[in-house]
Amino acid sequence: MTTTRPATEDVRAQRLVEAEQKAIRLFAEVTRRGLIEPGLTEKQVSDRVRDLGAELFGTDKHWHKRIVRSGPNTLAPYAENPPDRAIEADDIVFLDFGPIFSAWEADVGRTYVLGADPVKARLRDDLPRIFDAGKQHYRAHPEISGEQLYRHVCGLAADAGWEFGGAHSGHLVGEFPHERIDSGKITSYITPGSTHPMRRTDPSGRRCHWILEIHLVDRERGIGGFFEQLLTLDS
Repeated sequence: MTTTRPATEDVRAQRLVEAEQKAIRLFAEVTRRGLIEPGLTEKQVSDRVRDLGAELFGTDKHWHKRIVRSGPNTLAPYAENPPDRAIEADDIVFLDFGPIFSAWEADVGRTYVLGADPVKARLRDDLPRIFDAGKQHYRAHPEISGEQLYRHVCGLAADAGWEFGGAHSGHLVGEFPHERIDSGKITSYITPGSTHPMRRTDPSGRRCHWILEIHLVDRERGIGGFFEQLLTLDS
């Protein structure tokens, strides 16, 4: 009988980066093809992106629900399921997809602004900037815990004039199907109560790799934006 040997740490890292690069290429192609259009529902855009992933990469699985949110729905965190909504001409829209590429998980989020609203444009542009600042903070603090990083990115959001919109700011990522993360396993998240060092190994002895999520909201204006990708590896 043939057994599959677990990937080495270098191979795991390479595969996770390759999966993320494909997801980023997928979202770039979404922009190039203009798949986010006023008049379409969020579900229709989600299906378009799903079909594009199948066309470009043969992707037929996603390890978490596909998310397309627009307008006031962008305030909702991942766990909520707001009603499907038709995208409007001046909307802010974000995508959060977890495609699986050859058994390796990606998790990438991006935000798009359809109109010329300067506040929405500033929100979109602040997302990757705050992500990068959070990543720099992680790298500068070798013993940082998930709770500490969460507090830091919430502070970065407040400094930029936004509210942080999520109860957590990221999670573990790996091979599919990775160990299910749930509210009872708080150490799988970047969130209050996750007090173990993020730089550690999992129960199988593998290095933990993390996704960092930035969800910024302005509740008064009824808008939000989202950005996420690998924290612990460079793509």
